[in-house]
Amino acid sequence: MMWEILVQPFADFGFMRRALMGCVAISVGATPVGVFLMLRRMSLTGDAMAHAILPGAAVGYLVAGLSLWAMTVGGLIAGMAVALLAGFVTRATALREDASLAAFYLISLALGVLIVSTRGSNVDLMHVLFGTVLALDDDALTLLCSIASVSLLALAALFRPLVLECADPQFLRSVSGLSAMTHFTFLALVVLNLVGGFHALGTLMAVGIMILPAAAARFWVVCIGALIAVAISVAMLSSLSGLLLSYHYSLPSGPAIILVAGLAYALSLAFGPVGGLAGRAFPRRYVEA
Repeated sequence: MMWEILVQPFADFGFMRRALMGCVAISVGATPVGVFLMLRRMSLTGDAMAHAILPGAAVGYLVAGLSLWAMTVGGLIAGMAVALLAGFVTRATALREDASLAAFYLISLALGVLIVSTRGSNVDLMHVLFGTVLALDDDALTLLCSIASVSLLALAALFRPLVLECADPQFLRSVSGLSAMTHFTFLALVVLNLVGGFHALGTLMAVGIMILPAAAARFWVVCIGALIAVAISVAMLSSLSGLLLSYHYSLPSGPAIILVAGLAYALSLAFGPVGGLAGRAFPRRYVEA
């Protein structure tokens, strides 16, 4: 019984194994980036950047059809362009970074949807917006695993300045010249992982696997290393559970994965010992010796 429910879908079907491997790669690469987005209070920035890649991916689609590499390059160019433009507007005008990002992401989202809907079919639009995790091929898996590897190496190299920037960005600017490089490298990692997640989960869902596991982990641990480990575990379990639900109940795979991650967040919010509702309602009592 347990074999048929948990293992047989992956044992019998190659597309399920590829989907699981792709989701694991996204979990390992994107979720640690989501942890730092959350710690830097930039969670909504990640959502804005996810929509910003849409017009580039749409242009890649117009040029080469549903080509993995054309849509990847287009998404990277569009995402980095929006990030740089938002930073320029913030520094050159009185507009705050969140407002400039919101403006550019809304323009990008509308432009991308317009391009795909006028030149493609409804099926193509659904593919771009919601992804096709069950249709991942070997090239897509290679891309996702490469992005995960680059992300882990970059995070390891910049771990200390990233942690310091989360705690006190002004201090990092005053004692080190790494502040600007750390910030823009981190934004590049955000865009890179969103482009990778876009191929599996679509532009509307890609940010979910970054933020929801990180937010869920925040209610269980405090240490950043443990936070990353718990977030990756939540993302992997959500991916596995979502794919199984999709297989057994004929549900859309991407939304199923994100909804399971949302359920993990809701349970963590309710029962997590670090700032959760139950922990606040029934605080631990310490007995002095």
